[in-house]
Amino acid sequence: MGKVEQAAAEKEHERQETFQKNQEEGKTKPGDTYAPLRRKPGLRPLPGEELGLSVRLTFWDVLHHLARGLALSQRGASRGLAEHWGSLKYCQALSADATTHLKVSEEGKRIATYYKALQSEELGHAFALAVSEEILTRRYPDHSISIVRADTALRAGWRLTSRDKTKTKTVGYQYRPQFFAEVWKPGESSRVFPIACKGNHSDRRKVYEQLASAAVHADGVHIGAWNETPALLFSTEISLSDPLTVHALHADGPGGWLRIPDDTPAADIGLPVGDENPAVGIFKPGKGKDPDTSEPGCQVGPRHYKWFQRALARVGAAGLTAFAGDGESTAALLTARQGNDFFQSFAHAAAGSVHDARYTLLGERFEGTDHVFRLNGERVQAFSGVAKDILDALVTREGEEQRADIATYRQRAHAWRTKPNGTFWDHEWDGVVSISRDGTVLAMRQIPPFRNE
Repeated sequence: MGKVEQAAAEKEHERQETFQKNQEEGKTKPGDTYAPLRRKPGLRPLPGEELGLSVRLTFWDVLHHLARGLALSQRGASRGLAEHWGSLKYCQALSADATTHLKVSEEGKRIATYYKALQSEELGHAFALAVSEEILTRRYPDHSISIVRADTALRAGWRLTSRDKTKTKTVGYQYRPQFFAEVWKPGESSRVFPIACKGNHSDRRKVYEQLASAAVHADGVHIGAWNETPALLFSTEISLSDPLTVHALHADGPGGWLRIPDDTPAADIGLPVGDENPAVGIFKPGKGKDPDTSEPGCQVGPRHYKWFQRALARVGAAGLTAFAGDGESTAALLTARQGNDFFQSFAHAAAGSVHDARYTLLGERFEGTDHVFRLNGERVQAFSGVAKDILDALVTREGEEQRADIATYRQRAHAWRTKPNGTFWDHEWDGVVSISRDGTVLAMRQIPPFRNE
C-alpha cells in the first residue's frame, strides 16, 4: 500500500507540473485551477482468509469470464459482431509451467507491441472478473453474482460522453469502474461492488501505478452516501518470464446496497427502466464550517435504488442474450441511450452472431451461437450459450408477442448457481466445456478434417 500511495503522489506531482506548464503557455482557460484527482480511500490488501491459500482456475474459465465481459462492449467494427469471440484470440497466449502456474506462452510473447497493450488490458479484465466472482461467492454463498459492464448500466440514467444519444447534461468526468458486480437474491435488496481492473506486461512498479489509477476509477461511482461504497481493484502482472500475478486491493464500507422495501413484489424487477435522469455529481457533506459540495462522478441515491437494481438486472440479462447470439432480444433489453440499435442492425455474414445452435453438454441443454475457425491449421468449433430454461425467459419473439420476463429469469438463474460449475471434458461433445454459475457455457472442440472423395 505504501508503494501504491507513493505512485499516486508521483502522478499527482506530474499532473500539477503539467497544469502549471500549460498555464504558463496560455493553454488553460481563465479561472482554471489545479485539483488533485479523487481516489478511493481506505484501500487495503485482501485478507488471506478471503480466498484461502490459493485460487484454482483453468485458463478456459478465465477466457469464459472475458467472453462474458466483452459481450456488450460494442468494440467491433461490424454491427452485430459477436463481441465475445474476441476472447478466443488468447487461446494460446498463456501456458502452464511445471508447477501449474500460468505464464505467457511463446506465442503470447511474439505478438506486436501494439497488441500487447490490448492483450494486457483484456487479460487483466478476465482475471479480475474471475477472481472477483470467487471472492464474492465466498462472501455471499447464498447469493448470485452478476457481472455487468459499468458504462452500459450507467447509460440507463446518465450521459457519460458528448457522443451519447441524449440531450441531458454530460457527467463531465472520465473516470469510472469498468464493471459492477451485483450480489443478489430474487426479490431482495442487492449490493453493488464497483470493479476497477487493469493489466500490464511491465513490472511491479507499473502495478503500483495501475492500482493508484484504479483507485481513481473506482471512486467515480458512489452507491449510497459519500465514501461508503465498497470496491475491488486489480492489476494483473503478465510477466514475460515469471508466473502471472494478480494484485488485488479492496475498500470496505457500509454502502453499495440497493435497498428496497421488504414487501416489494419480486415481479417489480421487470418493470421498465424508462428515461430516468439522476442528478450529475456526487454529494459530499461539509465538515464544520465547510459547505456541502458536489464532486464529479455518478451517485445512486435512495430515490433511485429500485430503478438502478432494475437497470442492472436488464443489463445482466442483455449480456446473456448477447452471449447466446440473440441480437433481437438484446436490443429489447436495452434502451436507446444504452445503444440498443447496435444489436438491431444487419449483421455481416462473416462477423455476425446468430442464435441458432443447440447442444446438450454434460447433461444440460444449452442454446446459443457457434464460431468455426482455424487454430494452428486445425479446424475448431467454439460454442457459447445459455441454459435453455434461463434463455427461454429472456427471448423476444415478435410474432408470438413474447417479451423478456426478468423476474422469471432471476428466479431460474438463482436456482442454477447450485449446479456444478468449472471446466470439464465432455466425451459426447468431444471437447472442453466451461460452465459458469450464471448458466452460461463456453465450449470448444476440434472438427474432423474434410475428406476429399
